[in-house]
Amino acid sequence: MALKENQEEPPISENPNGDEEGGEESQADGVGDFEDEDEDEAEEEDEEEEAGSEKSRLAEDGSKLESMFRRLASEKVKLRVHDVLIKGNTKTKDSLIEAELEAIKNATTMQELLKAAGIANHRFHSFGIFDSVGITLDCGPPELPGTVNVIVDVVETKNPLTGDLGIFTKPEARTWSLEGSLKLKNLFGYGDLWDGSLVYGWDQSSEISAGVSLPRFKGMVTPMLARVSLLSQDWLKFSSYKERSLGLNLGLISTKRHDLTYNLLWRTLTDPSQMSSRAVRRQLGHGLLSSLKYTFRIDNRNSVLRPTQGYAFISTSQIGGLVPDYRSLRFLRQEIDLRCAIPLGFYRTALNLGISGGVIFPWGNGALSMPSSLPERFFLGGNSSPVCTLGGPTTLLGFKSRGLGPTEPRRLIRDKSNGENSETSGRDVIGGDLAVTAFADLSFDLPLKLFRDAGIHGHVFACAGNLTKLTEKEFRKFSFQKFLDSFRSSAGFGIIVPTKLFRMEVNYCYILKQFEHDHGRTGVQFSFSAT
Repeated sequence: MALKENQEEPPISENPNGDEEGGEESQADGVGDFEDEDEDEAEEEDEEEEAGSEKSRLAEDGSKLESMFRRLASEKVKLRVHDVLIKGNTKTKDSLIEAELEAIKNATTMQELLKAAGIANHRFHSFGIFDSVGITLDCGPPELPGTVNVIVDVVETKNPLTGDLGIFTKPEARTWSLEGSLKLKNLFGYGDLWDGSLVYGWDQSSEISAGVSLPRFKGMVTPMLARVSLLSQDWLKFSSYKERSLGLNLGLISTKRHDLTYNLLWRTLTDPSQMSSRAVRRQLGHGLLSSLKYTFRIDNRNSVLRPTQGYAFISTSQIGGLVPDYRSLRFLRQEIDLRCAIPLGFYRTALNLGISGGVIFPWGNGALSMPSSLPERFFLGGNSSPVCTLGGPTTLLGFKSRGLGPTEPRRLIRDKSNGENSETSGRDVIGGDLAVTAFADLSFDLPLKLFRDAGIHGHVFACAGNLTKLTEKEFRKFSFQKFLDSFRSSAGFGIIVPTKLFRMEVNYCYILKQFEHDHGRTGVQFSFSAT
């Protein structure tokens, strides 16, 4: 070896005693040094050879992967699923997992298999009963070329019982609520989720509800939901009535774009103040709501809280009066909502535009002269963000909840001391049968990097909306031009602060147009939206 030839011969040490034994020992030591160096060089050569083979193996594997990706991109790779193995499910039924793997079993190409595996993985996570899910593709038996085995490894949740408790506030309505919930997962091994919730509002509403949901029921490919609820709402401040209802909700179809639900509700409207207007008094008492609601939605926006591009559309159709009972509320209700986000290309500036509308009308004998159901009518106002609220005409920034639209005077209170009538104690908001709202919102990044990193940004907005009565033959007096002329409107600017729990807006609203009995206010207002 070259290293060995160039080494100088080590000197032989002298023996101080004059014998030859010391010299022989020195020579033996020198030979041992040469042997150790040979071993070190051999080890180094072996390590270099192993490193070189490892690099070549990695390069070869990389080349194979690159070749495989090119092949997957250019052509369909034929294969067949030989077997599907399920591991880790100690409580969950095999049938539930196998039902989600049908597309994997029927895949005939690698592309179809990868797509089906991704969809199945997403579905398993949506059940909420697994901490983790892994899907592995392995080679099939050697005697069956072109086959693969699919291994599904799940980890079931360690704590099936979870709970939440919190206090929430709506500054615009000056209300507080205590909300708590308990959820029990996978009790019977069918992916069933049992939950109970309690909402207690200090000023307006309270609700107790319990429900169960199944990801699959009797071979159906869509989830099933059943829920029983007891609800109490206090609208005395706005419309002089209280609402109590006991209801059953059944979710029949639930997919990405389609929802079909059935509602059966026994409802009671009361007026403890005995000061309600004539329109409200006519609807006090018991009522039976049996309705079917269908919702179609498309949402291609890149974000729900701050969309900068894309569009969204939602349509909700509801028919009430599906049971043959004289107390059954018969009506047709339709809502639509269309949104569009247009990027402007600088400072993440985007223009959001939206328009929504809704109409309700009774059906059946004498429908033209009947009033619509009061709780099903449309009410406008409140400070919820119109950008985040998708579902129909509700929000109009700058106006209080139920802060605009048709009103009626409450009952006069006779003063027994002098026999005179006192002044009216206010007016009841009675809602509308036709409602339309629109908004424009320009959002942009703030110049400070600290704000941009935290997601804090600014916006400028303008809102407009109106609602009117159509029932009791009022549709004959409807004028499109008069409806447009009576639109309420507001504009303003503000700062949006997103957090992990909610999105907060601090806005300055300026009322551009309102009428005598509306409740709009110019000034600083706060808005909160769930994330």
